[in-house]
Amino acid sequence: MVFMEGGLQVKDKFRLAVCQMSVTRDKETNIRRAGEMVREAAAGGAKVVALPEMFNCPYETHFFPAYAESYPDGETVKMLARVAADAGIVLVGGSIPERDGDKVYNTSFIFGPRGDLLGRHRKVHLFDVDLPNLRIRESSTLGPGNNLDVIDAGLCKLGVIICFDVRFPELARLLALEGAHVLVIPAAFNIITGPAHWEMSMRARAVDNQVYVAAASPARDESAKYVAYGHSMIVDPWGEVVAEAGTGEEIIMAEIDPEKIKDVRGRLPLLSQRRTDLYEIKRK
Repeated sequence: MVFMEGGLQVKDKFRLAVCQMSVTRDKETNIRRAGEMVREAAAGGAKVVALPEMFNCPYETHFFPAYAESYPDGETVKMLARVAADAGIVLVGGSIPERDGDKVYNTSFIFGPRGDLLGRHRKVHLFDVDLPNLRIRESSTLGPGNNLDVIDAGLCKLGVIICFDVRFPELARLLALEGAHVLVIPAAFNIITGPAHWEMSMRARAVDNQVYVAAASPARDESAKYVAYGHSMIVDPWGEVVAEAGTGEEIIMAEIDPEKIKDVRGRLPLLSQRRTDLYEIKRK
């Protein structure tokens, strides 16, 4: 079964997995564990696998430059390419600190089943916030990205954004309008923002854009300086949570069904209707 929308194809059903892994201060341990979990997900039938935000590095801004690596020579990106090829899957490599010249970015690398780089997304909106008992300034060590691309994964069209990007709904809408049917969001919400906004944000992006959303969090480590929320989840285009992790290490999996996307978009034609220019609306 294939359906066409905006000139883009979505093909048969397939299984998507999210690996909610523990992240330590040991980069080699993180890389090895990521590879193990991806291979386990692929062995379970997943054709698309996603890792969390900053999966090779503790989520502390001062660590980012020290753990940063360049493409294509970095040990993490080499592992991602190799595992994707070995397993014959599409691998959304969460995100890692990427060095490019004198800049460091929060970057997701996406590899295809031959180990080829399908695309990358550099986090656009940096997490600079003041929360109760938590002050973060990603901009102290990271630069913002400025790319937003739909990635042809063969099985489907993927859109990738990273964590704080999800709070800017225009990014997800642009990806949906460009043909994305699955939105993958490597993220590391914390125990303040997670209970308040994690599920709400992921379900809202799915409903607004009539896409599947796969949100990948690190496992929770109560001893870490920055405590991730966990609860990785996969949401369908109707906004239903079809798979959700707890707080520990876990692989969740769900079926991505093109017919579900087609049905929802047919009943509520949010993307195909004329989009009103806000400046044309009369103001009282």
